[in-house]
Amino acid sequence: MGVTLNFQAEGTRSDFPAAQSACGGSVLFSCAHSWFGCCQVTVRDALNQALDEELERDERVFLMGEEVAQYDGAYKVSRGLWKKYGDKRIIDTPISEMGFTGIAVGAAMAGLRPICEFMTFNFSMQAIDQVINSAAKTYYMSAGLQPVPIVFRGPNGASAGVAAQHSQCFAAWYAHCPGLKVVSPWNSEDAKGLLKSAIREDNPVVFLENELMYGVPFEMSEEAQSKDFTIPIGKAKVERQGSHVTLVSHSRLVGHCLDAAAVLAKEGIECEVINLRTIRPMDVETIEASVMKTNHLVTVEGGWPQFGVGAEICARVMEGPAFNYLDSPVTRVTGVDIPMPYAKILEDNSVPQIKDIIFSVKKTLNV
Repeated sequence: MGVTLNFQAEGTRSDFPAAQSACGGSVLFSCAHSWFGCCQVTVRDALNQALDEELERDERVFLMGEEVAQYDGAYKVSRGLWKKYGDKRIIDTPISEMGFTGIAVGAAMAGLRPICEFMTFNFSMQAIDQVINSAAKTYYMSAGLQPVPIVFRGPNGASAGVAAQHSQCFAAWYAHCPGLKVVSPWNSEDAKGLLKSAIREDNPVVFLENELMYGVPFEMSEEAQSKDFTIPIGKAKVERQGSHVTLVSHSRLVGHCLDAAAVLAKEGIECEVINLRTIRPMDVETIEASVMKTNHLVTVEGGWPQFGVGAEICARVMEGPAFNYLDSPVTRVTGVDIPMPYAKILEDNSVPQIKDIIFSVKKTLNV
């Protein structure tokens, strides 16, 4: 039995109206409590909670980016923070990613803890020199004397109706670079716990959110509602136990994997679903333990197939003890190897769908 207030939208775990989640308008699940202390919270509100709590906890923390202050952020993730913390800690910047990212990196070197928001990670390409050559390499080049505690965050991955230059996944791009930690949350607890850990981290963290997930509600445990709640970077989570095949994914496609697993369970196929949470450092041990149990592996990601996250997982499994437990080759489910089309029917066919995961699982199991 429970009480739900302000319940204004509905949708599944893996398919929520893009317009609502993108605009930050009417999708609020601010109070859906049960007697067990759980609460329905959107990914957007979970991120907002994390920012608020860390700004309050540590006066060195500040947020900067385009439209993060008076406008409350392009996706309303920073809603209310400017009114609470003021101009010195919630800072609107000019449209110059190279400029404000460099300022943020310098502030981190000076002892502050900046959170640098990109309106979309596509725009981070304008600041790639600051991220890769300044933030990621300074600790190594200074022989460990100069940490750079900074978080680069914003929406990543396939979006809806914004075409090739605004709709792509940068997980593999940034995970390739030593010196960066790369985080990719799926649900609300992931978003809150991992962002808090990222802000407290002494190394630069690339925090890859997903535009299509901002307005999606998830149950948040009583523990996760605490200001002390964090999730360790570098540790994956088994979201569903299974015995026949392991599905490994991150971000929005974890939901696709769970939905595919629910369909396959009706046919007697039990999938174990692993939510990576962190791309770098990757929790290979959790993947290996699962593969040793199920003897089959399917990786699922929204990025392109060549040199992707799934390819890295395949290589790591092949190089480790789990390889000898595989009863069939690893299968990868990825985005199509083309720039994102604008037309919706082509866009839908360019990113993994639930049916693609189901097909790949059956192919892997030869059923």
